[in-house]
Amino acid sequence: MLREIFAPAISHTALATIPGELDLSRPITIQLSVPDAPPVPFIGPVADPNQLVHGARFLQQLALQPASDIASYLDAHPVAVADLLVKPPAATDVMSWWRALPSDTRAALGDANPGLVGNLDGVPFDIRDTANRSELRSTMAGLEHTITTNSGRTIVENAKVQLRMLQSIATALGSTSANPRRSLMSLDVNGQGKAAIIIGDVRTADYVSYLVPGMFFTIENQMGDWADAASSLYDEQRSWLALLNGPDQTKTVATVAWIGYHTPNLTNVGGIQNAQEGRDSLAHAIEGLQALRSAHEPYTAVIAHSYGSTAALMALTEYGFSVDALALVGSPGSPAKSVASLHVQPGHVWVGQAAWDPIPHSSYFGSDPSTKNYGAKSLGVGGGIDSLTGSILSGSIGHNEYFSAGSESMRNFALIAINQGQYVSGAR
Repeated sequence: MLREIFAPAISHTALATIPGELDLSRPITIQLSVPDAPPVPFIGPVADPNQLVHGARFLQQLALQPASDIASYLDAHPVAVADLLVKPPAATDVMSWWRALPSDTRAALGDANPGLVGNLDGVPFDIRDTANRSELRSTMAGLEHTITTNSGRTIVENAKVQLRMLQSIATALGSTSANPRRSLMSLDVNGQGKAAIIIGDVRTADYVSYLVPGMFFTIENQMGDWADAASSLYDEQRSWLALLNGPDQTKTVATVAWIGYHTPNLTNVGGIQNAQEGRDSLAHAIEGLQALRSAHEPYTAVIAHSYGSTAALMALTEYGFSVDALALVGSPGSPAKSVASLHVQPGHVWVGQAAWDPIPHSSYFGSDPSTKNYGAKSLGVGGGIDSLTGSILSGSIGHNEYFSAGSESMRNFALIAINQGQYVSGAR
């Protein structure tokens, strides 16, 4: 293409680059190579599409997709999906987002990625239970298929390990017709695994308790025992409510066997990284409960053991949410110097330690919460006679007997969790 450029319009710089003499009284013609279409503007390197949206913005973009496109959109953004679970938006934002979604979009999300729906704090608990059970079944079926059809020994052995871990969750959940019903609040099917099982109906319960475990707890080996401990606490709370308020009382309870973080083992128990993971996960879980129950927020208690107590204490100092009661047993230390720094209702922090438990008083991760200066109340765990019922209470010895049914510690946990701390034995 030729364009005429008149000499008066040529800049001095342009003139200096044209060889020979120019007659400025006559127009000149310069042949330029110009494409038929304008060039695409340079906008820099193309970013990974997974990095374009995160958190709440990703949820917003997801809400704009037609239900028929949900699966493909999620498949196209695996990093954003994973990031959403590691760094979730505020539970109140998730709750509002979910409520605004059309029903067909909700269904499409559950079908396309039940692991996402089941682990977003702020999504209703019954929806999460359905999604997590679906994820559990499909993952187990896939592992069983791998075991029976794959000839690679390493692949098969790894699949067997993973399947045993998931089977422990399925066994702990039991039948859907169980009374009280057990539901799957959260689930991570990968690696060591993570899960939280609810005993009772957390959607309506007047009292909700979270049991937070410490070191050496794994899904494969302890999920069943931890769910049974939560069930024993559930029964104990109901018994005390009936005894103290009369058999016709209508208050209800729910307990959560929460293994929502990777508890440490011998190789990393001296580090704080696992506690940081527990801090974040526990905070998100309780914020999710409080968001969904804001109209009738339950009395919420945290009962934390060992390394899990440090994780819980970090959550209750570093996050803005608060709970009504806190019980700590076998604690290796607190990041807070006193109860005044904890987001717990004043006068509702208890600490207990059993004979021959080597972990309390170590102050490994901060202040010793059992000291007088810390300001917590003493929680009896040694056993004896119940002052109210006359029944015999077993004592806890060592580091791992605090959650035995019929123990003084379980009696006291139950009373703390239903706001009857005045009856806690060993309180000062």
